[in-house]
Amino acid sequence: MFNEIVNRSATFNFIIIDKYNAGLQLVGSEVKSIRDGKANLSDAYCYFKKGELFIKNLHITEYKLANQFNHEPLRERKLLLEKQELKKLNSKVKERGYTIIPMRIFLSESGFLKLEIGLAKGKNSANKKDSIKQKDMKREMDRELRRK
Repeated sequence: MFNEIVNRSATFNFIIIDKYNAGLQLVGSEVKSIRDGKANLSDAYCYFKKGELFIKNLHITEYKLANQFNHEPLRERKLLLEKQELKKLNSKVKERGYTIIPMRIFLSESGFLKLEIGLAKGKNSANKKDSIKQKDMKREMDRELRRK
């Protein structure tokens, strides 16, 4: 069964302000490769081009059985959102410090592959240190609770 593909560095490097679920414009071999778990979101980012939202550097490994009809692993892919959401995101991205990052690829209830994107602001090194401290403290508390 398909497990979601998660961008683990997203919450570490960014403060997530808002989340959206977007459709992905994919070809058949890409869908099969993602269902096999052969995708990587770590270097991916989203940007606007002529009022439409695209994702770049989303690496989807070629599907071995697709032979001549295979896809290019790092091609740009269009994201499908409603007009109001696109306008809201576009206006926020034009402000200083905001960016759109892909967070996870998952299978919707209706069987379609969706991409969860987040409107985010970059963390500075002090914020990153604080989040590491919080994770360590939570881990220690969980260990103490298990011991009792």
